[in-house]
Amino acid sequence: MTSALRNIIYNCKQATFLIEKRIAGKITAAETLQLHVHLKGCSVCKIYQRQSILINKVFSDFENSDVKLDETFKKILKDKIEKEINKN
Repeated sequence: MTSALRNIIYNCKQATFLIEKRIAGKITAAETLQLHVHLKGCSVCKIYQRQSILINKVFSDFENSDVKLDETFKKILKDKIEKEINKN
């Protein structure tokens, strides 16, 4: 993999992290600038940002509801996420 390609992949990973961090309300001015610059040139991350905001809005309505995930399902989901994270 070329260095330029590695940088693009890294930037998108960083951008998606910053998008989620911003939605949580914990982003610095430097991170805001970094994300803004990346989003100017990356349509994929722009789409990710729109989808993430929409998903967050949809699920924020469930906060006060009685919907609960079963413990077994949570464990399976957690294991799958950890497996994907550790894949590389």
